[in-house]
Amino acid sequence: MAAERTAEGGRYSSARVHRSRSPRAPRTGLPLRGRTFAGRPRGTGSGAGGGASRTPRAPRGPRGNPLRGLPARLMRAWDRPLTAYYVILGASLLIIVLGLVMVYSASVITALNYGLGGSFFFRKQLGAALLGGLLLVAAARMPVKLHRALSYPLLVVAIITMAAVPLIGVSVNGNRNWINLGFFQVQPSEFGKLALVLWGADLLARKSEKRLLNQWKHMLVPLVPVTFLLLGLIMLGSDMGTAMILTAILFGLLWLAGAPTRMFAGVLGFVGLLGVILVKTSDNRLARFACLGSTDAHAFNDKCQQGVHGLYALASGGFFGSGLGASVEKWGELPEAHTDFIFAVLGEELGLAGTLSVIALFTALGYAGIRVAGRTEDPFVRYAAGAVITWITAQAVINLGAVLGLLPIAGVPLPLFSYGGSSLLPTMFAIGLLIAFARDEPAARAALALRGPGFGRKRFAVRWNTMRRRAPGARPSGER
Repeated sequence: MAAERTAEGGRYSSARVHRSRSPRAPRTGLPLRGRTFAGRPRGTGSGAGGGASRTPRAPRGPRGNPLRGLPARLMRAWDRPLTAYYVILGASLLIIVLGLVMVYSASVITALNYGLGGSFFFRKQLGAALLGGLLLVAAARMPVKLHRALSYPLLVVAIITMAAVPLIGVSVNGNRNWINLGFFQVQPSEFGKLALVLWGADLLARKSEKRLLNQWKHMLVPLVPVTFLLLGLIMLGSDMGTAMILTAILFGLLWLAGAPTRMFAGVLGFVGLLGVILVKTSDNRLARFACLGSTDAHAFNDKCQQGVHGLYALASGGFFGSGLGASVEKWGELPEAHTDFIFAVLGEELGLAGTLSVIALFTALGYAGIRVAGRTEDPFVRYAAGAVITWITAQAVINLGAVLGLLPIAGVPLPLFSYGGSSLLPTMFAIGLLIAFARDEPAARAALALRGPGFGRKRFAVRWNTMRRRAPGARPSGER
């Protein structure tokens, strides 16, 4: 047996020597992980010396397209509780800041022509923006009940001031809708938009809670008569542009309240007939309609100069514009370059990229407001948010359509962007309403509570107490 073991051991010894002297198998060109020897993966040997079998890793394929699944990721991000809150806040602030830059660029020549400092209009707009920021924060912090309580006093004040315009108002560019306060000129009709939004939303919400909106008389009265009263006071100052925006707010409220199609058709037909009569009885309004599609700046006694030179400014901007401050049309050729036609100066200085950016910001703001109105269970929030978005969107469409030559010039500023404190202040308060409504969603309230100022300290305290808590009967930490 010993001999056999010796012989066997010798045989094994010779076998080991023979294996050690045999040439190595050639390595394959695979990488270190999962590389093979003699065509076999490393670590997959069998028998006593092979050890446990290990499955080789599959080689990594090429990375997928990063755009694959992008719509799904965007939808998941959009469904987050605070998305509408951040979009409304971010888009409105970006529009205001870019508007301040363009107001300074577009108003320098006009201010110098009047013998004022180059930054005169910019400083006034900046002051209005700071005051509007306070109004925005106040509106965003107010509870919904306080918003509803402010609706009736604001409507009464708007009606009284608008009724005083024909008596003590001043005329600007043919429209008598301003009240001169010495250091500041106020346009009461701009605050009439905010009053109609809050009062109309509160009125419809009260009737919705009592289930009265299924009757046409409760749907129309007193909403339509009061709106027509505001429209009549506005038309006494010949401001048809603001009247069009109030009409859009009225239709927005009726649509949100679920008005039937026949009621819409009746109100729309009456308003359309009234609009035709107002246009036919004014040579100025007829000339504005006649200038649509005109390329002659001196046609109709120079009535087409503003529209034609606005198109010149947009056409000369190209894709990326001529640069900030490098506009040519603002040197006297384009009237109201810093107010109604500031979008034309934007197109000339920042080009197509700048104009599309502003349009994208307004689109994001409108879409976020629609989300707030669609997700709430409070009827007042739904009506007010929808009316605010209707107001801002309709005013932006009317202004952009006039600059692009698609609509007659209505004399309304681009909201949050053009020069004018009377337009900026109520619009920023309306943005504060949207922010308050977005914060008032249950999921948004929970998310904001977690991100409060005491969130980090509370979380640390909970963790510290949890770490110090011991199970019953546990030994002290020094014992073993």
